[in-house]
Amino acid sequence: MSVKQKTVAILCSGGPAPGINTVVCSIAKAFLKDGYRVIGLNHGAKTLFTDKVDMIEIDFEMADRYFNRGGSFLKMSRYKPKDHEFKPDFFINNNVELLVTIGGDDTASTANRITKYLNEQDMAVRNIHVPKTIDNDLPLPDRLPTFGYHSAKNEGTRIATTVYEDARTSGNWFVVSSMGREAGHLAFGIGSSCHYPMIIIPEMFKKVEITFDRIIKMMISSIVKRKTYGIDYGAIIISEGVFHFMSDEEIINSGIKFSFDEHGHPELGKVSKAHIFNVLLSEKLDELGLKVKSRPVEIGYEVRCISPTSFDLKYCTLLGLGVKQLFDEGKSGCIVICHNDGRVLPLYLEDVEDPKTGKIKPRLVDTEAQDFKMLIENMHFIKEDDYAASTKWLKNPQIYDLKNILQDDLIK
Repeated sequence: MSVKQKTVAILCSGGPAPGINTVVCSIAKAFLKDGYRVIGLNHGAKTLFTDKVDMIEIDFEMADRYFNRGGSFLKMSRYKPKDHEFKPDFFINNNVELLVTIGGDDTASTANRITKYLNEQDMAVRNIHVPKTIDNDLPLPDRLPTFGYHSAKNEGTRIATTVYEDARTSGNWFVVSSMGREAGHLAFGIGSSCHYPMIIIPEMFKKVEITFDRIIKMMISSIVKRKTYGIDYGAIIISEGVFHFMSDEEIINSGIKFSFDEHGHPELGKVSKAHIFNVLLSEKLDELGLKVKSRPVEIGYEVRCISPTSFDLKYCTLLGLGVKQLFDEGKSGCIVICHNDGRVLPLYLEDVEDPKTGKIKPRLVDTEAQDFKMLIENMHFIKEDDYAASTKWLKNPQIYDLKNILQDDLIK
């Protein structure tokens, strides 16, 4: 293949999400049709600025073979190249006119840096970013989802529904932990879909520090509230994002045994978050003399590489074709957005970055939104009207009132 041929390069970074292959293959088909060479980069940006770039040629047959599969046929990594690593060789040697990055907020931030570097080098290489993450935490307008979120939520709901049925059948409680690095979109989406009596996400702690004590109190509040209804089973889902806002001291003092990284931080990725919460809950239940069985369930890696649902198959196809449209319009340094009304428009990275760090600000769950408030108000937790009935199991039910735990008067 002649390097004089106009080329598009595509890389995927971060963790897998359903629909990656659909985006890559849709982009490839659109550009191949117009005579472009399409290169896929393995391992994200890890080798992009080295002398041995790990890349593959994507032809139409390959794109047609992988477009509807789960996972990613391009290998991924979380590698973040430093500014001093940047160099133009790959782009010059391969006559690259467009670099497409597919990923979440970290990848978008890296794409932003690469775009600025290429501009400083006065190179005619453009960059368009496709928003991918099951966490749904990129700041897209009109509450548009990041691709992969709905497919992951759908599979998570399937698992969580089965867990809830097991709770009902066996008379147990389940403590479910869901992925979500900072934001609670996935946990809240799954929990709401399954009518879980308690959903715990970091955004709920607007006025108080996130601690294990508060989280355990919220769990017990739901368990006892259900007891007042004569129900001896249930499930609680917690976003792992709560750990992002906890201090190392809070985590270490939990009594759970952790290994530590070279900086002395607990290595949370090596342990089940659901196990941690379940151990601490069981200890508190024993202390209170409540005979409740609970079991941990982790929802994480199981949902990342599933086949995309119909929603994401279409959505990712439109995002891929949208990359070609924005490129033809001369756009660069932007995120491709496919609006609900069918318009494909750019969201410029410079408009959503933190001016101090250059990183893309994460989108958190909007706790002021009407749908959030409606769903929270219909969870099961102790309120002032429940104090008398709750004394059968708790000496001081008022401290398990969700309003008091979160110190939020808006909770009804």
